Amino acid sequence: MTQGSLDEEKLFAARLHAVRCRPYLATALFALHTVESRRVPTMAVDRHWRCYVSPVFVDRTPLEELAGVWVHEVSHLLRDHHGRSDRFAAAHELTGPGERLRMNIAADCEINDDVFGEGLARPKGAVDPALLRLPEGQLMEDYLRQFRLGQHTDEYAWLDCGSGADGLDREWDLGADGAHGLTEQERDAVRFRVAQGITARPGDVPQGWRRWAEEAFQPPQPWRELLGAAVRTAVSAPGVGEDYTYGRPSRRSAGLPGVIMPSLRRRPPRVCVIVDTSASVSDAELGSAIVEIAAIVRAVGGRRDLVSVLSCDAAAHVTHPLCRTEGITLVGGGGTDLRTGFATALRTGLRPDVIVALTDGQTPWPHARPPCRTVVGLFPRQRPSGEDNPDYDPGTPPPWARVVTVG
Repeated sequence: MTQGSLDEEKLFAARLHAVRCRPYLATALFALHTVESRRVPTMAVDRHWRCYVSPVFVDRTPLEELAGVWVHEVSHLLRDHHGRSDRFAAAHELTGPGERLRMNIAADCEINDDVFGEGLARPKGAVDPALLRLPEGQLMEDYLRQFRLGQHTDEYAWLDCGSGADGLDREWDLGADGAHGLTEQERDAVRFRVAQGITARPGDVPQGWRRWAEEAFQPPQPWRELLGAAVRTAVSAPGVGEDYTYGRPSRRSAGLPGVIMPSLRRRPPRVCVIVDTSASVSDAELGSAIVEIAAIVRAVGGRRDLVSVLSCDAAAHVTHPLCRTEGITLVGGGGTDLRTGFATALRTGLRPDVIVALTDGQTPWPHARPPCRTVVGLFPRQRPSGEDNPDYDPGTPPPWARVVTVG
């Protein structure tokens, strides 16, 4: 090896050590193509799965720490930090290298809280949530909302994990047309293989990776967009949330002396979510219902006070305002009769403007159309469940409901 050249033997020995310590990441680690570069401070990745390596950094870094850097860099790519950074920047109108540095720091916090140990030494200068006085176990987006650049982040000004970590292209990037980059399909295949390896050994994998693998295994869900669009359409339709009030008299009162006429005012629409908790609905579907409730809250502008939840099997259970989706208690487990759920929702003091029913459809439906708009999120079924009567064949949701198949 000539002086100043990359010590590939040490670099690849470190990668092999990383594979031995984290065998479920082997596919991703070996998918990275290394590029020698004297322009990167340590090691960095681009979105096309190239790993740029500083020869000086390899020479001065112990092999066990170098293995940890391998795992750290490939974690940025597996967790799509570049794509998530782009989306966060677009949503919050963030520009400039300073904001991208903040995203790199937040992404490192997401990774570093559980990536080291058990054979992988923590590299010097690694960002840790505790160093920023932030809690562990959160996502990059959560950390971005909790800190800004300042004196406590000055020591990380050198940090540069590449465009694969924060989405900002670097001068040393070879780009989409450069050699040895992975196509989008190849990158997805690598992520899927890693997710398979993680789910095959759940007891040996940190919680952050298990959470990632569960999300990676979920196929694209266009029905979530459809359900959200259906709810937004329902709450913004003419007449929804409109009522007459004397708090502000109508301008027409001026033409009728001595007569006070009410004006038509639009208030924020109220939504009641009825969740089918009968025995025919699986735990996974109930978990999906919790996710959809959070999406419904976003559809009404994040106003939790406007959303109430009602769990229903053969009987309706108490409707309560939504405080946190994690705190929702869904009770039930018997037969199914959502008619009681609709009746209870309409009897409440604050009558809803929109009812959203999340159900498998194995239920009788109200004979009359409710005096509000209705959206049905329908869990698909191959055949009737027959939970109480094998000969019972429920009908499809009524025509007055907007139906979106969930899952």
